Amino acid sequence: MPAIYEWMHVVGEPDLDELGHANNISYLKWMQSASLAHSAAQGWPLAAHRELGQGWVVRSHQIDYLTSARLGDEIVVRTWVANLKKVTSLRRYHIIRARDQVTLARSSSDWAYVEYASAIPKRIPPEVARAFEIVPDTD
Repeated sequence: MPAIYEWMHVVGEPDLDELGHANNISYLKWMQSASLAHSAAQGWPLAAHRELGQGWVVRSHQIDYLTSARLGDEIVVRTWVANLKKVTSLRRYHIIRARDQVTLARSSSDWAYVEYASAIPKRIPPEVARAFEIVPDTD
């Protein structure tokens, strides 16, 4: 599986705000969907984390909006793991309009690995860490 995962989506009416472009919340939903799909593709769907009683929760998001997505745009969310520490991981995203490869947004999410029952951070299990190739920042 490639280190950089691509998730596709066509912007629909529910994604839009009153100005006719994709709502900020839609970008967050796309980021989450891409993250979940990437994890599942690497052998770690939500069900596998539920069996462990542990998994990922978001600590923070950062999004730089560069231009708008509009109704009917096919977008590609490219996502990768930029680092894995003991209990946290940084995931990056580029949200791109497919037809012209224009970057609509650049974003990142800081994730923590927790025990579901207590919400206490837990060390990322080695088998989870091994599933993801790290794509370090180049700047």
